[in-house]
Amino acid sequence: MSVAVVLPAAGRGERLGSGVVKALRELAGEPLLLHAVRGVRAVPAIGCVVVLAPVGLVNDMAVLLSPYDVVVVPGGDDRQESVRHGLRSLAADVDLVLVHDAARALAPVSLFEEVIAALRAGAEAVVPVLPVADTVKRVVGDRVTGTVERTDLRAVQTPQGFVREVLEKAHAQLGPPATDDAALVERLGRTVVTVPGSEEAFKVTTPFDLLLAETVLTRRARGR
Repeated sequence: MSVAVVLPAAGRGERLGSGVVKALRELAGEPLLLHAVRGVRAVPAIGCVVVLAPVGLVNDMAVLLSPYDVVVVPGGDDRQESVRHGLRSLAADVDLVLVHDAARALAPVSLFEEVIAALRAGAEAVVPVLPVADTVKRVVGDRVTGTVERTDLRAVQTPQGFVREVLEKAHAQLGPPATDDAALVERLGRTVVTVPGSEEAFKVTTPFDLLLAETVLTRRARGR
């Protein structure tokens, strides 16, 4: 079964500061997007890679990523619309689709391989997860109204993997926006299974996350 990756990279990333879009923020002297695509291309099973770029930056991102054999197309007004654009850009022979956030630029090869293996074993939708370590409170205004039992809670990462037909049906249905593609599949009543996530697949959202990502890169360079 052929595998493609849809990589939304059109978000502004305001929490990283105004100016450059998040995907082009520099990490160790290179844009986050470059790190993300390089990681995707290190996975032998992956064929086509579609990057969703801000409308005015399609050409710039295409030049940046030219050594990596990717397709760069305009993204949408939000992440969900960008993924739909990416799906429409895939060749007819693609069977499995991974949706991966450019902001999770350091997701390891092993994580992609785990997701792909679960799909090839028969899963329709797969998400990597980590246990929730912090105590979670329910708050209204500034008042705590309860403590959430965290035993069954998991933090979800990307890449999220799908049988293409299932993901396309999920995106075709009407309904409120969802925070990830797996939530759309859940609305179809289809089963989403999990694989163990990776601490290195964290989302770069704040300046502190950039510092953490640089630490991870340094550790990798030293072979740790």
